[in-house]
Amino acid sequence: MFLYIRDYKETDETEWLRCRVLSFLDTAYFDNVLRVKEKYKNSAVELVAVENKQIVGLIDVECESQKGTVCSGLESGLGGMIWHLAVHPDFRRKGIANQLLCEAENQVRKLGITYLEAWTRDDHWVNKWYLKNNFKTTASYLHVFLETFTEIKKALSSSVHYLQPVQAFAHYTGPEKEKIIREYDRVHECYCYRKELL
Repeated sequence: MFLYIRDYKETDETEWLRCRVLSFLDTAYFDNVLRVKEKYKNSAVELVAVENKQIVGLIDVECESQKGTVCSGLESGLGGMIWHLAVHPDFRRKGIANQLLCEAENQVRKLGITYLEAWTRDDHWVNKWYLKNNFKTTASYLHVFLETFTEIKKALSSSVHYLQPVQAFAHYTGPEKEKIIREYDRVHECYCYRKELL
């Protein structure tokens, strides 16, 4: 079967969403389900990998036109944020993510982008892929899911009578990561990766 990479089209949305959901099911983002594909404020490179008329992979990179408006690197040139990168689980281990990244890099360079940034949770195989593709870890913080009554009560309260939080998602950026990891059942470290485009 022949695989090719092309620009995303609006008519791809349903298939794009399905590919993303299936790709994330066995990752730390298993419950990060989108019902519509984002539209970006800035210019973006949005690509899909197609095999046998099926979308089997995708990458979206939003590009800065001013430093620090999309990415965190204020000290260097313009950045591109990888918001989505996914490969359908039935098509993994074929180099599709690498091909998508390579084509995205070629296109964002033409837009004056000098580095890429991506954030991902603590799936070992995903982090290993970024490192293998010359990304470097630059920062991290915790994604904390408050899912039980005890966890909610410890962290939150409601000022609205009869309204009680039953679930919450929070970012922890402080120095006591180990304590947070011990105290809450579902915690993921979220890493920032950066790649200079030479």
